Amino acid sequence: MLEKINQGIAPDGKPFNIFTLSLDNISIQVMDWGATWLSYKVKIEENYREILLGCLPNNYDKQSVYMGATIGRYANRIANSQFEINGKSYLLNANQDQHQLHGGPKGFDKIRWNIEKCGENFIQFSHFSINGEQGFPGNVKVFVTYILEKNGIKIEFNAESDQDTPLNLTNHAYFNLDNAEQGTDIRHHKLQLSADYFLPVDSQGIPNAPLKLVKNTSFDFNQEKLIGQDFLKEEQTITKGYDHSFLLAKNHEQPSVKLTSSDEKISLCIKTSQPAIQIYTGNYLEGTINRIGKHYYDYSGIALETQALPDTPNHPEWYKFGGIIKANEKYHHWTSYQIFIK
Repeated sequence: MLEKINQGIAPDGKPFNIFTLSLDNISIQVMDWGATWLSYKVKIEENYREILLGCLPNNYDKQSVYMGATIGRYANRIANSQFEINGKSYLLNANQDQHQLHGGPKGFDKIRWNIEKCGENFIQFSHFSINGEQGFPGNVKVFVTYILEKNGIKIEFNAESDQDTPLNLTNHAYFNLDNAEQGTDIRHHKLQLSADYFLPVDSQGIPNAPLKLVKNTSFDFNQEKLIGQDFLKEEQTITKGYDHSFLLAKNHEQPSVKLTSSDEKISLCIKTSQPAIQIYTGNYLEGTINRIGKHYYDYSGIALETQALPDTPNHPEWYKFGGIIKANEKYHHWTSYQIFIK
């Protein structure tokens, strides 16, 4: 079932268009501003549990942590806001000191998307990103589709450019399977992650070493464990927790990620076509406004951002993992978020 309401006033002076999709024991909300995923409610026993961090629509321009937003053109960091492609250098709009994060100061999260089409169990948004937007080459048409399925939701990203260009799209949802309304310490959740390599970074999240084996490190989640078990060890001390990209095992038919609530009543399993995932334990959520007008604390949610590796435009050795598309090449990726209740 699809329902639409207009609520509040967006930064462009027009109302937010908010859509609710419901099926069986699951309900999600999305809005056209930032093509943002607002809510993910799951019925457990007789009550619905909110598992997605968020705030009221009117407060989205007051938060800076990208809650549920569609990220582009390039998710994650591009070092020194510059890169070279086909022998030509490009300078991007910086928004994290000298670096660019999540597409720049006016990335895809800060625009109104067009409502392309919708049905009983899906809605598709589109955006035309002009040549030179935030410093990137090429005119790019982007589509984001939210599809409500049995037991979960699937997000599809489709795009095409008329020039070779970096492109790395993701959704920046934060999950808390215990209590996403107010937020609780995510480190009490269990996490399993099918990944043999992670990417070391400096204090600003810029890759500063080659991919590194997770074996015998605090980054090994191949066997399920508490997020807090090996917390703030090794490279995590630089970033105040996990804020690292992991190269995923290549098996799209099996979940790459399993996140389980502290009461073990609910698990979230993620499948994806993307090559990597950024695991961010909400290390700097302190002061972010929540749905009830109060604030989240650090570690109140975990972002599970499926994507290409960060700073790929400056690392040709990682082109094979995605992040760069050729002119007139079809970009297509998907991520599925399935819920299992015990």
